[in-house]
Amino acid sequence: MPVRAETPDPLAIAIAPPPNETPAERWARDQREAHARRISEQIDDQIRAEKQALKKRKPPMKLLLLGQSESGKSTTVKNFQLAYAYDAFLAERAAWRAVIHLNLVRSINNILDVLWRELSARSSLGDSNTRPYTPSTELQLMNGPLDTDLEDEDDDRESGDASDLILTETHRVLMLRLAPLRQVQRDLERSLGAASSEEIRPGPGGAAPWSVGGSVRQREFSVTSRTGWKSALCRVRAVGRMSLDSPNGRQDMRRSDSSGPDVQVPARPRTAGRRPSLSSPSCEVSEGRIEDPDLETASEVISSCADDMHALWMDHAVRIVLDKKGMRPEEGPGFFLNDVKRVATRTYQPSDDDVVRARLRTMGVQEHRIKFEKGSEAGTEWQIYDVGGARSLRHAWYPYFDDINAIIFLAPISCFDERLAEDRRVNRLQDSLLLWKAVCSTKLLAKVQLILFLNKCDLLEKKLARGVRIVDYVPTYGSKPNDLESAARYFRSQFKDISARHSPFTRDFYSFLTSVVDTKATRITVATVREGIQRNNLKTAVFL
Repeated sequence: MPVRAETPDPLAIAIAPPPNETPAERWARDQREAHARRISEQIDDQIRAEKQALKKRKPPMKLLLLGQSESGKSTTVKNFQLAYAYDAFLAERAAWRAVIHLNLVRSINNILDVLWRELSARSSLGDSNTRPYTPSTELQLMNGPLDTDLEDEDDDRESGDASDLILTETHRVLMLRLAPLRQVQRDLERSLGAASSEEIRPGPGGAAPWSVGGSVRQREFSVTSRTGWKSALCRVRAVGRMSLDSPNGRQDMRRSDSSGPDVQVPARPRTAGRRPSLSSPSCEVSEGRIEDPDLETASEVISSCADDMHALWMDHAVRIVLDKKGMRPEEGPGFFLNDVKRVATRTYQPSDDDVVRARLRTMGVQEHRIKFEKGSEAGTEWQIYDVGGARSLRHAWYPYFDDINAIIFLAPISCFDERLAEDRRVNRLQDSLLLWKAVCSTKLLAKVQLILFLNKCDLLEKKLARGVRIVDYVPTYGSKPNDLESAARYFRSQFKDISARHSPFTRDFYSFLTSVVDTKATRITVATVREGIQRNNLKTAVFL
């Protein structure tokens, strides 16, 4: 049998010295190879060092915020940032200016919608042949209580007597002067992206879609952004902007750790906002900052309308009309009408409290990384997941139930007389109770610490003082006193009973009465919650 010749080794051929190599060429080749080995060894050393550091580093604390839409989840995230990562909070504070302007303009336009409707009813009563003037915009009232749908029968009942109508031609002229704010709202919404929209779509199921039928529908892979609502802020954020509050006037625009690269995870939806590009035709780069022409124009228009906006909101007749319609903007999120003179100035810069009160809708599930900046826990990292609370977005919560240290569940108890925006047949408090029941009974969360925030106690107190009776909407409340202390005690007992009856295992019940827009009081609550979560985590680690 013939002997087959061995096939030459390709690697040996590749590294073999060239034929007829001179001593000088060999010396140069040896030097290059030695340099390459040193670089390779340095990379290996760096990889080993990073692995060792990763082993020593504490794993981040993972916190999930749950609750229905407008329950205060994003505001709670801001309070964590304000308390423990203030430099990162300060770095993005100026970018909230456009959001606050949008909140202000939207409130004014919602009021104008109501007033034009009232004037139209008056014109119809005065002359049936006269076609009333009404701006061609869709009526949209946000955050109204039960029975505030402005349907035709409501208008006929409330505006049927022309003598009851108190709006005059002066009001009409004032409203016409504020008409440019409709275009301002459209410009701001376009600049901020989908997160600025308040459009409510019906949800696909009940309060907790993941618990329907005892199974969870597996959804496709997607990408979630760590920036959350900050993706909208990135559109207007000044790059290298001089911070007005930084010591010595230094530039303090260090990016928060929460603005890291996107991560691919299963069943987690894409955030709605898009990151801005310096090459985008809608943005100009000037003196180290991004300027959007729409935002600059909007700011000018808002400033020019400041006196008229203030006059509209302070007008006694306007307040009477809003009260007849059950519309109370001051009880909704993103309310700045009491601060028009300050917010509408050309030189306005948001304060910490302004940012906390600002409303920007959460789309999908969004991750925020907060690195503690001072104190004994400096360098400690928390990952906080803020979820979209609308029913159409709740299907995305379930994949985040795995590997979570704690959940803060926010239940706004002031909404006992309000309907769910997605389904006007459902009481908002009832929806929170159903959602809490589903969370408590989910087996995947059996060992997860649950913390309940009974939120918006300030609004509850105002509502009760106004004479709204809980028993009219919650019959089981019975003859208990109609005050904040009694109401809070009753609502707390309802949530505690659900936790005791529906949790797979016995768990401790932690609850707090909160008003998360009150930054001073919430700072104390957040500190207590942080200590409790860490203590519970250490206890769990010992048992493991």
